[in-house]
Amino acid sequence: MTPLLFLILLTHTALADFWDDRNTLLSNEASQLLGSSIQLTEDEQKVNDILMNLKFQEYDEGFLDPSKFLPSIHFFHSKAAIEQSEVFKFIQKVPKGASLHSHSSAMLSFEALFNLTYMEGLYGCDDNGTFRLYFFFGGVNDDCEWRLLSDWRNEDSGFDEFLTSKMTLVVDDPVGTYGDINAVWSTFQGIFGFVSPLFDYRQFLHDYLYQVLQEFNDDNVKYLEIRGGFGETFDSNNTIYGPLDTAQLYIDTQQEFRQQNPDFAGIRIIYSKSRRVSTDTMDTYISNYFDLRAAQPDLIAGFDLVGQEDLGEPLSVFADQLAAIANQTKFFFHAGETNWYGATDLNLIDAILLNTSRIGHAFAITKHPEVLRVVKEKNIGLELNPLSNQVLKLVDDLRNHVGAYLIANGYPVVITCDDPSFWGSKGLSYDWYMAFMGMTPRDGDLRILKQLAWNSLLYSSLSEEDLVYAIELLTGWWDDFIHEILETYQ
Repeated sequence: MTPLLFLILLTHTALADFWDDRNTLLSNEASQLLGSSIQLTEDEQKVNDILMNLKFQEYDEGFLDPSKFLPSIHFFHSKAAIEQSEVFKFIQKVPKGASLHSHSSAMLSFEALFNLTYMEGLYGCDDNGTFRLYFFFGGVNDDCEWRLLSDWRNEDSGFDEFLTSKMTLVVDDPVGTYGDINAVWSTFQGIFGFVSPLFDYRQFLHDYLYQVLQEFNDDNVKYLEIRGGFGETFDSNNTIYGPLDTAQLYIDTQQEFRQQNPDFAGIRIIYSKSRRVSTDTMDTYISNYFDLRAAQPDLIAGFDLVGQEDLGEPLSVFADQLAAIANQTKFFFHAGETNWYGATDLNLIDAILLNTSRIGHAFAITKHPEVLRVVKEKNIGLELNPLSNQVLKLVDDLRNHVGAYLIANGYPVVITCDDPSFWGSKGLSYDWYMAFMGMTPRDGDLRILKQLAWNSLLYSSLSEEDLVYAIELLTGWWDDFIHEILETYQ
């Protein structure tokens, strides 16, 4: 054999090895992707072909002109284009199972929430430069110069614009307006404080909850787990109702909605209070939680602490108190909603040591290999909130979201919506769209969406019996969805 021939054969062999090795690596990676174990039926494959044609067109347009790729653009600027996206319209039709992470006073679309400010009996006052809202019936009860909102509106054509600015984070220049994460969180928590008094009025709370259920149901979400607490409420006769009565209102409203929508699976509440408190206050929280759970065991799913992690108390401050009840309840801790390393993110360590059932956000989780190991070992659900993480300044370009790593490695993730009221979102479809287009590979397909739908139930707090029933319902909804897509696109 001549040297030249030997070199040619050697080069050919090396190239063959390269391509074989490349295909093996790609195949191994694909086998770890979320949903990779799902085998599509013939009809599902036809639907998948439709979806992928839509995805490839949008993805490749963004590849050629990155300035147009919507997951890389701030949601305040991309929302209108998302609503025109054919992928988004497809995702709206997908049965999304459950929403497992949202907060009780920020779940409704902004438009619907704002419309509720037209309810009878709502007053506003300028309290030394701080505008406040409250419902009064039969006279006001403090020295502020309260006026009906209808009077404010009649006398000031710009009042609705002013009120809007108090109830939303949406601005023309989010980067310039919110200089850092503390700035946007300050405004964010201020909005919660501003709207909170509205929920003291029972009729407002009822109408709000009913519309929340309607919006999620319309978005093909059939079950909700909601972070929230229960305070006193009052009616138009100024009758005061205690926290247990407020919890009953949630149940009654849910039952009322299900009478008209019998395929809606229901709601559960994760009792959630501020993490920026003393240990004495935490004792009170825990006592109140057990009182509520004893009275409404089917409604109360577990316990969580909420608020900005960076400026709140870490879980370790309450470790003794929480560990003492860990075998008596389920935890669903917010943890790792931070960009810091070796500080706030240590809540992730504490959450798994306290045997949390799910982790809210888990944005910093890739900095903690032992947490990643335990999450897979114990099958702990990870609640990813794409839009929330972008709007609240953890990540600008959602292609860089930690969810891309978690999805690529088949971690037990669910896609959730957090607080859609305050950034102009609605239901789950916007977050699902951002995750599917920005956090999955170009060839990530229908199997990912199907796995996300099933995960939303598998990692819920439903009992085994209720879970079996919910999966049966989801299977039927999924089959109907497949047929609908085939009829619509073919």
